[in-house]
Amino acid sequence: MLQDRLYYAQPNCKRFTTQIIKNVQDEDGEPYIVLNQTAFYPTGGGQPHDTGTINDVEVIDVVEMNEEIRHYLAEPLEPTEQVDCVINWERRFDHMQQHAGQHILSAAFVELFDFPTVSFHLGKSLVSIDVKTSDVSDEQLNAVENLANHMILENHPIEVKWVTENDLAAYLLRKKIQAENEIRLVIIPNFDYNGCGGTHPESTGQVSALKILSTEKHRGHTRVYFVCGKRVLQQLHTKTAVVKEASQLLSAPEEEINQAIEKLRSTNHSLEKSLREAEETILQFEASELINTQKDSFISATFESHSIQQLQKLARFIVAKADDAIVLLVAKNEEKLQFVVAKGNLVNASMKTISAAVLPEINGKGGGNDTFVQGGGDALVTAEALVQLMKKSL
Repeated sequence: MLQDRLYYAQPNCKRFTTQIIKNVQDEDGEPYIVLNQTAFYPTGGGQPHDTGTINDVEVIDVVEMNEEIRHYLAEPLEPTEQVDCVINWERRFDHMQQHAGQHILSAAFVELFDFPTVSFHLGKSLVSIDVKTSDVSDEQLNAVENLANHMILENHPIEVKWVTENDLAAYLLRKKIQAENEIRLVIIPNFDYNGCGGTHPESTGQVSALKILSTEKHRGHTRVYFVCGKRVLQQLHTKTAVVKEASQLLSAPEEEINQAIEKLRSTNHSLEKSLREAEETILQFEASELINTQKDSFISATFESHSIQQLQKLARFIVAKADDAIVLLVAKNEEKLQFVVAKGNLVNASMKTISAAVLPEINGKGGGNDTFVQGGGDALVTAEALVQLMKKSL
């Protein structure tokens, strides 16, 4: 029977001795054993599996398959009848805290706002539930968090009852239960009644604390990220370290970090604007210089590390001042060539002719229209050679 399994019958069992009834490999050659009785919890119901050791061999996975609980091992176990099993209790108790915290948080959402939980995920660092609402306000989150921590602080018992389908009408269940026989209810009296196959501490006080961290939209619902117990301290430690470092980098007290960041953002915007203006001034100067050195209808130049955006601006500046010119600009950026070709209003040729001629020479791609084209590809030729190919194409 389910209720006879050690992880249900003795949820605080950390070490036990039992017999092996199967010591084999699966179809992929991975070693696993099946025990006569086990306190190792298999993955299920949103809760990850236990880890630990069996005769000092690491247990790396526990799954229930084909009506047996398989304990996958880091290496094959020597044949023996009796084994000494040790649960990784820090991991198990963390899972118990997070799972019980989820029950409390989900019940608080229903109690205050009638938002049921539709899914639950217990991750390595964060826990999340999806609540059935498209939007949750900060005020609602604060209210739910306060109620959850109030229930934790009051240290209510967390009871487990095994019932049948006929018994369910006596309980105010949070959600419908699909099972028929051996139904396991996890109960916080007068607050939460829920069918659950996970492990939980004996009282809400053992959850220690619950903190909501963030929310996001997810498939029409709201995903709520939170942590419980020791994970709250871990989050606090991480965030304290980040705030301390930010305070030092900004040379500002922790309580003034927001103002310092806003000032930094404002300064950054001003610098970006100044840089854009300076760049345009330089490009305007370059355009004038190239026009003044024009010897024929072509105005060409090659560059190192000019961006495609800079080439585009420069070409537009030139054709705005020289309406009889064809502009050929090429830049080499690492092992790539990029080019921009443009024409003035008095030129009849199509710039697509040029890009169609040179793109195959550099395994490139490009686009544009008769007046303005751009493209890029591999540096299979020099920038100067590409300019000459452009000229020959016309």
